[in-house]
Amino acid sequence: MDIDALRARREARQRAIRRRRRVLAGALIAVAAAAAIVALAHGYGGGSRPDQPAAHSSRLSSATHARHASAGAHTPATSTNARVGPPGTAPIPILMYHVIAAPPAGAPFPGLYVEPAEFAEQMHALESAGWHAVTLDQADAYWRRGVPLGAGKPIVLSFDNGYQSQYTQALPILRQLGWVGNENIQLTGLPPSQGGLGSEEIRGLLAAGWELDTQGMSHASLISLDAEQLHYQIADARQILQQRYHIPVNWFCYPSGLYDPTVVAAVKAAGYTGSTTVVPGWAHPNEDLYRLHRLRVLGGTTGRQLLALLAGARAEAPAPLSFTTP
Repeated sequence: MDIDALRARREARQRAIRRRRRVLAGALIAVAAAAAIVALAHGYGGGSRPDQPAAHSSRLSSATHARHASAGAHTPATSTNARVGPPGTAPIPILMYHVIAAPPAGAPFPGLYVEPAEFAEQMHALESAGWHAVTLDQADAYWRRGVPLGAGKPIVLSFDNGYQSQYTQALPILRQLGWVGNENIQLTGLPPSQGGLGSEEIRGLLAAGWELDTQGMSHASLISLDAEQLHYQIADARQILQQRYHIPVNWFCYPSGLYDPTVVAAVKAAGYTGSTTVVPGWAHPNEDLYRLHRLRVLGGTTGRQLLALLAGARAEAPAPLSFTTP
């Protein structure tokens, strides 16, 4: 075979090799594209955008979303532990409310009743002074991972026990501002017939962006319970709420502010992120997330008085943490 024939055969082989490579590369690209489509479908819930907010947040009204945007508020922190920036160090006040109604005659603790008009005045005073409401999960995301809390001054509005007036009275007022609250529900002992929240009302709070936390099964005195009873009050309560409403339930609220080292250990063992007390003061991230301070708001407090309460508590040194009832 002459040289020209050899050269022609070699060139033909090279062309065949190049054709096979092109075919193989095309097949690999097609496989990769199909895999990417499948991954997107599974990862984003069948085609929903990755930047969409959580389901309960998406149910807020368009007016509420607009107010949130103008106030610099944001959707609740996601489950990722990715750090956004340096951990936040600023303290955040947590207000404590109970019944949003006028006290009935003979009420044993009339100071726990804040009338709706008073509550509305307080909320508008906070807004005028530059405050905006956030949840404890959002505060924790700021403290741990530097997630920004938006423009203005963040404040947590917590509601204890699960009184029905928190849904019928507090929710509409907060919704007008585009604000949310933290509901510290007790699972038994306060049925709707006695002014407690029903399941549908709790779902209504969640749909409005509120965070659901708990005071345990029955608002029991935890320091007098044995290990099995503590587990029932603390761990079982969290599990029931998680299964019933499909939410994290990351925060525990000590009933009547009673706790000791054993109770704190039980709260940690149940997987809570932290817990709140009735010790007056602002919540400081550099202290103990399982003994966060709160400020009780009593009936008869005007908007101006509430602002003074906040300023005075901020100026004071944090109260020492202890295992006694304040």
